[in-house]
Amino acid sequence: MQKKLLAWYEQNGRHTLPWRNTQNIYHIYLSEVMLQQTQVNRVRDEYYPHFLEKFPTLAILADAKESEILASWSGLGYYSRARNLHATAKICKNKLPQTFEELVALPGIGNYTASAICSFGYHQNIPVIDTNIKRVIKRYFALTNPGEKELTLKATELLNAKEPRAHNLALMDLGSLICLPKKPKCTLCPLESLCQAKEEPELYSQTKKTQYESMELFYGICLKNETIALVKSEGNMYKGMLELPSVEPIEEHFLASFKHSYTKYKLNVQLYYLEECENADFFPLNKLNSTPVSSLVKKALASLKL
Repeated sequence: MQKKLLAWYEQNGRHTLPWRNTQNIYHIYLSEVMLQQTQVNRVRDEYYPHFLEKFPTLAILADAKESEILASWSGLGYYSRARNLHATAKICKNKLPQTFEELVALPGIGNYTASAICSFGYHQNIPVIDTNIKRVIKRYFALTNPGEKELTLKATELLNAKEPRAHNLALMDLGSLICLPKKPKCTLCPLESLCQAKEEPELYSQTKKTQYESMELFYGICLKNETIALVKSEGNMYKGMLELPSVEPIEEHFLASFKHSYTKYKLNVQLYYLEECENADFFPLNKLNSTPVSSLVKKALASLKL
């Protein structure tokens, strides 16, 4: 199995991803945090290079203002990830620890991220189990409802002790490119002859549909001399980011509406003209890219062509 997997990975793996071509532990750690909730292409092409250009080391990240970090994270969502990155950088200014136990004790680093750092960064003999790898393991062993302990045992059983890093990356790519949740490409899989679920692979997907909650939001647009009124969010959504001031809807002041998604919420956002806004600060419209505003604010301004 290991030989088949690595032979496939050598020919088909995503070897050009920048975080796979570095030994910098901070860069690897950053990529894993960004990839938790964001597509690979967006991280690779937009956020990863931009963030590293501004914060190239843990020490520089530790000394940065939270508002600067959130501004660079704007659009990625799940902003607690950025705050946890900052908190961890302050604790580990020079270098991240090398053991799984020390890593999971740091802010925002769970079992997956810790094992990924150990395997991809420190080349340790430890299994890595993300969503894609879970699916491969479930199908390979035909596991119908495995717990985390069983999945870890099976992943450890499969682990290539001679090349653990390449093995884990290969499993990850196999799940991402071939062993898909729906309509897996079994005929292209190097493990098809060994897979116990090859006859009915979709039985072992167990993918859950996200249950979304609808919400209506009403925001005011207050403009003065090429600046816009923004307030600091105190709620759980976009906490610490700058957002548009909330208003009571007045029909004659209606400007526009749009749909937006945020974690488990489906938002119907309505914008209204606001003449004055006493409890807000005003920010230049042409400098919002370096301001910690949420993707919702950016979409609002785009809908008004501002």
